[in-house]
Amino acid sequence: MEPTLAAHALSAATDITTAALSGDEPDSVLASAVQKAVEFARADLGLIMVRTDDGGVAVEAGYGSQTAELRGLLLPANSAAGQVARGGETVVTDDFTVDPRTAPHVPAELREYGPFAAVPFGAGGRVLGSLAVYRSHGAEGFSAGTVEVLSAFAAQVGVVLALAEGANARHRVTLYEERERIARELHDVIVQRLYAAGMQLDRVRRRMRKRFAGTDAARLGDAIDQLDQTIEEIRDTVHSLRSPAPEPEEKPQTDLAESARGEVRIAEELLGFPPTLELSGEFADIPAERADHIRAALREALSNVVRHSGASETRVTLHRDAREIRLRVRDNGSGVPQGVATRGLRHLAERAKSAGGKFYLNSSPSLGTLVAFDLPLDPDKRAS
Repeated sequence: MEPTLAAHALSAATDITTAALSGDEPDSVLASAVQKAVEFARADLGLIMVRTDDGGVAVEAGYGSQTAELRGLLLPANSAAGQVARGGETVVTDDFTVDPRTAPHVPAELREYGPFAAVPFGAGGRVLGSLAVYRSHGAEGFSAGTVEVLSAFAAQVGVVLALAEGANARHRVTLYEERERIARELHDVIVQRLYAAGMQLDRVRRRMRKRFAGTDAARLGDAIDQLDQTIEEIRDTVHSLRSPAPEPEEKPQTDLAESARGEVRIAEELLGFPPTLELSGEFADIPAERADHIRAALREALSNVVRHSGASETRVTLHRDAREIRLRVRDNGSGVPQGVATRGLRHLAERAKSAGGKFYLNSSPSLGTLVAFDLPLDPDKRAS
């Protein structure tokens, strides 16, 4: 791995992580990430693509010519980017318009490019998509060293997604994200990865001190210092996420109905009008783990209304019977905009499935959006 290139990539990753922790908009953070990848890889175009429900990928951020037109572009599962996102294996070629692995699935919008490299990114051991860089026809292909650094950087892009979601929750819809999930992701994955990267770069610096130019050595040292500072900031964030205000021991645990009222009050402040809340059944004795799932679903559904719907009416219905809890969040807005990332809603679908429940989404520009989340009270009995 070329030390100077690695130092540039680490500095870029540190800048992006700091931006995410500072509460910058996720779209801005992703745009900055792909720009930095293009710069240190000396590419002409860079795209961040996220997996879709059908196994393909959609362009979520880009940097280079015509990126505005490329955003939202859908590529099939058997495209190079789709294969990377699905299997986690890097694809590199000097001309992806003629390489038999990639040529059949090159969209017309990208045929002006030749050299191509796509690497996976993700968080928590899960591949979320791919980061692809392109050079114009006739340009030199991407070297092995550049691809190695790009792969390491792409891992940090996956981290940025988690951080950006957390920062967005803190600054736009403070209580709409799952605090424990974010804390666990930060502590168990991100800190360890950043710490390992810092240790590796520090060893490189000490081993090759005499071969570094003075400015490169100083830049690498600054990058390592920034990395250490970022780790401390993340640890502080984890502590705050996992340390809610203490309650008196005599006070009973807040029931799910009260939690729902709190979420609706927060949504009212952000929407400018009060959502309607309808409660049916007893919610004080819901098992904590079941209640956490419902709270997360309500937060994400209301967050979706705040961010995307433009609604003037929102209705929340929460029903509990002897077997299950049913949540419905309806709005009269314009639906989930086409091309808008719905990672949060996809996470709810995964949460429902893992908890033995059901999730479905019905959205259209004319009818608004309905989010439904059903969960059995007994985790061993699936929702019917």
